[in-house]
Amino acid sequence: MGTDRLDEVLDATYDCLTRYGVRRTTMDDIATTMGVSRSAVYQYVRSKDDAFRRLAGRLHEQALARAGRAAADGEAPYAVRVRGVLAAKLDLVLALHEDSPHTAELLDEKARLFGGICSAFTADLRGLLVALFAGLFAEAGTAEGIEPGEAADLCIALVAGLETAADAHSLLSLGSDALVAGLLGAPVTASG
Repeated sequence: MGTDRLDEVLDATYDCLTRYGVRRTTMDDIATTMGVSRSAVYQYVRSKDDAFRRLAGRLHEQALARAGRAAADGEAPYAVRVRGVLAAKLDLVLALHEDSPHTAELLDEKARLFGGICSAFTADLRGLLVALFAGLFAEAGTAEGIEPGEAADLCIALVAGLETAADAHSLLSLGSDALVAGLLGAPVTASG
């Protein structure tokens, strides 16, 4: 079974999600959006729940890959790398909130369908941040002897707080730079 067709199913699932939400979307809706029969959709997903889980997984995997690329960019200063990791999460949240009130369901860590995906994403993001801060602190030390895990938790809390802010992207830059500077006890330069 082709990945392209699965992507089409997931794209149609997302389209239905934006219009109807998880509960009101049916397999017939997904099939109609794709222009195929319901049985054709079943060739790629087992059920509506499976389609939504795969969709949530795909979106979180894409955001995590973006965060991973930011974290691994050894040419960029640490502050820029931290900001890139945080931006991947913030961009996912803002894009989903922007598309429809229903799409935010894909971010609910308490949701039966998506909770595990959301929790794993946050844990993986935290792991990237812990590794970044471990490297940063090994090179530069910290202002108060804070641990990399605590720094990562502060960063995740920062992003969670910005998810509803009107100017979230510019506040992310200011907030992440201030956070890194505070953790180091030294200002972050304009380039990083």
